[in-house]
Amino acid sequence: MTDTSLPSEPNRYIVPALAQGLGILSLFGGENRSFTAPEIARRLSLPRTKVFRLLQTLQSMDYVRCGEDKRHFTLGPALLRGGFEYLASLDMVEVAQPVLQRLRDETGLSSHMAIRDKREIVYVSRFPARSTIASSVNIGTRFPVHATIMGRMTIFELDDEALAALFGDQPLERFTPQTPTTLKALKVLLAEDRKRGYAVSQAFFETGVSAIAAPVRDGAGTIVAAINVTAVNAHIDERAMHGALKQSVLEAAAEISRWLAHRS
Repeated sequence: MTDTSLPSEPNRYIVPALAQGLGILSLFGGENRSFTAPEIARRLSLPRTKVFRLLQTLQSMDYVRCGEDKRHFTLGPALLRGGFEYLASLDMVEVAQPVLQRLRDETGLSSHMAIRDKREIVYVSRFPARSTIASSVNIGTRFPVHATIMGRMTIFELDDEALAALFGDQPLERFTPQTPTTLKALKVLLAEDRKRGYAVSQAFFETGVSAIAAPVRDGAGTIVAAINVTAVNAHIDERAMHGALKQSVLEAAAEISRWLAHRS
């Protein structure tokens, strides 16, 4: 197999010092919160004198800061402030778009995001499947919370008082034989959802539609939306729904939640 990861010829417009400075900044993340100059030089295979000059430049602009020991460098407020201001400016749907698109591409299924409006969910993002029959929902489509797994994902952590205030004691509308028609029956499903942290559906709301859904949380850990993948006129193997597909949906929901947490 031919390696196509590098261009055949170097780009003569690249500024080496800028690339090296950005290379230093890219080292920070996850558990890697601080580095000494020798550690940076070793990781980037750069001369120590060059790393020293780059660090002095970045430090002068507050992109990195030197610790009290005068040896360890951490990210500075200029970079963090700019990044968080950008994240804070993003709408939740805008944050979710690339994640949902990637989820669609990875699974081959339609992906969606919905938020709750009282006793209904409202679809706010949609990426239809490319190679299979796509779901028919559009942005703005509304479905009842109690009858959909996306809806259940938005309420499964509500306590009894909140659920009673939301639904009262009125019968719940039936859409399929699986629809809970009483609050008591709905609570049974919600308890199962809480244990799993996700939900699966085989024609739960619509005949011929299979789906896997998971909750999305904000920086406080509150559920603010739900995402799913759906297959139309296709039966998905139960093991796949609770296996690889479930994992993909949970990972996508967790990624969106992490972005939202950074906005807080």
